[in-house]
Amino acid sequence: MFKFDGPDNAETTILMAHGAGAPMDSASMTAAAIALAKAGFRVARFEFGYMAARRTGASAKPPPRAERLIPEYLAAIGSLEEKGPLVIGGKSMGGRVASMVADECLAAGNICGLLCLGYPFHPPAKPEQLRTGHLTTLRTPALIAQGTRDQFGTREEVSTYELSPVIEFLWLDDGDHDLKPRKTISGFTADDHLATLADAVSTWTARLRTGR
Repeated sequence: MFKFDGPDNAETTILMAHGAGAPMDSASMTAAAIALAKAGFRVARFEFGYMAARRTGASAKPPPRAERLIPEYLAAIGSLEEKGPLVIGGKSMGGRVASMVADECLAAGNICGLLCLGYPFHPPAKPEQLRTGHLTTLRTPALIAQGTRDQFGTREEVSTYELSPVIEFLWLDDGDHDLKPRKTISGFTADDHLATLADAVSTWTARLRTGR
């Protein structure tokens, strides 16, 4: 069920779900997982049922609404049976679903934080269809890593949203929805941004563990 990267004795485990259209072993998720694993995290990736069905050819249906995936995310947390500090999150839709269960899991003492990679604040080219309602009252400490030119929410757009003060941002210059920059424009590479991501998550989780 899970795909693991990083040491088994890591201080913090990160549970990550995939985006709407790509599996847990997509290039972008794999690159992020490896970068976090190299920074000392234990990363556990999992797939929702509809995506797992695509692997067998049993289904080619589009992804269900994010709300319908909540039970599957909660089941993944339960199956992981993590005893140490656990951060939940994911890529795009996976992070969105995690954000919907975060406060419940925090109150139950099951997690300590939320990590979203490329949060889908709105559908591409539809900035009026915001997916931020529950983020205004979020209580779970959260870090959102977002490319400044992400078509699901640019830095300029997100700066106008009303969001909970517990949400922190890591803005990656010229990054797209996969956090990838255009090197000739930004001067950065995808590896540069992944290294920045790993460093930021390390600093952020250290603060979560110490309560600072």
